[in-house]
Amino acid sequence: MTAAPQQMHLAAHFPVDDTTVWDDPLSGSQIEFASFAHLARTAERGLFDFLLLAEGPGLREHGGLVHDLDVAGRPDPLTVLPALAAVTDRLGLAASAGAALHEPYELARRFATLDHLSAGRSAWNVVTSEDPFASENVRRAGRPDRADGDGYARTAEFVAAARGLWDSWTPDGAPRPFAHRGRYFSAEGEFTVPRSPQGHPVVIRTADGAQDREFAAAAADVVLTRHGTPRAGRAFCADVRSRLPKYGREPGELRIMPRTGVVLGDSDAQARERAAGIRLQQVSPQYAIAALERIWGRDLSSYDPDGPLPACDPDPTASRAGNGDALALAARWRELSREKGLSIRGTVIEATDRRPLVGSPETVAAEMARRVATGAADGFVLVPHLTPGGLDDFVDRVVPLLQERGVFRTAYTGSTLRSHLGLAAPVWKG
Repeated sequence: MTAAPQQMHLAAHFPVDDTTVWDDPLSGSQIEFASFAHLARTAERGLFDFLLLAEGPGLREHGGLVHDLDVAGRPDPLTVLPALAAVTDRLGLAASAGAALHEPYELARRFATLDHLSAGRSAWNVVTSEDPFASENVRRAGRPDRADGDGYARTAEFVAAARGLWDSWTPDGAPRPFAHRGRYFSAEGEFTVPRSPQGHPVVIRTADGAQDREFAAAAADVVLTRHGTPRAGRAFCADVRSRLPKYGREPGELRIMPRTGVVLGDSDAQARERAAGIRLQQVSPQYAIAALERIWGRDLSSYDPDGPLPACDPDPTASRAGNGDALALAARWRELSREKGLSIRGTVIEATDRRPLVGSPETVAAEMARRVATGAADGFVLVPHLTPGGLDDFVDRVVPLLQERGVFRTAYTGSTLRSHLGLAAPVWKG
């Protein structure tokens, strides 16, 4: 007998900085509830596992100005999601929230409340926030230092404290005193929210570096990543799953879902043309210079975005190249520019491309199915570049093809997010 094909998981993430295009004529409001409702209802019509709303506690700045692709006026996701619970029935409802900007009791209570309001559909995307602008907004001095692991240690303790709170009520509805005294947090008393319909809200974690992967293997139910090729996806999945036994976990206790854009056309050629146009919208001339300045650590405002890369080297002491070496990254960008004859803007477009799935509906459906079947992913988190209609074409044109292939559900079979993901309820550790 032929084995049944592995079932694919689908979700959507919105909004995402550097991807969402706000000045497109088809882009609607990012504030009006109707936009969020349309996205949620479309995702539910497509039988997605969940919709993830990004956190936005601070607007990024560059040179004293708001980043040109950032979102002015982004609402609090944990205010929006309870409203979405009232206009959806099965869709999982997830929000990003930074452990650096909250307290365990407060955030655990909000997600547990959402889980009750939605009958078991809430999820928390755990963020180790480094955003200095957000820290300034809430009057936090400094930020966690990823270099010495403090950000990760604080986040790990935060999640452990939240899970202790969720377990402080017995499954039969009896509250028990809670006490947590750790390096970063101290809390005691009684939690005000009974054990939620899922046991615990689903915990999501974005994982790229080694520390992220270790944290995800120890504590996450769903892992988000950004790898853009099947080979990178298989290597990532194998690496993260190899870490699970250390924490007494099995491979089936974790779902790995890369984030990706999708650009469709009536033909593959038309889709490629559309994808190139979208990248030009996402990387404006102003954005290209700002991206270069973050790496070079210098004022490059006098440079022509359609001209060549700077001949000067980056200033490593001022560069914000992340964990990468600024000089090495600049050298790679120069090599790319020379090899392909690219301008500053062209280099930024090429070097920062997220490699979306591009093609006809048939091509995209076949590629998604292939990646899941070959162990490169358990599913995908779609990142639409438009609101509110960014999921419409995919749901209308690709989902039916996935269903015909037998790799995606034709109906929800459960009512909770854990049931959609095929994850068991957590064992009570009261």
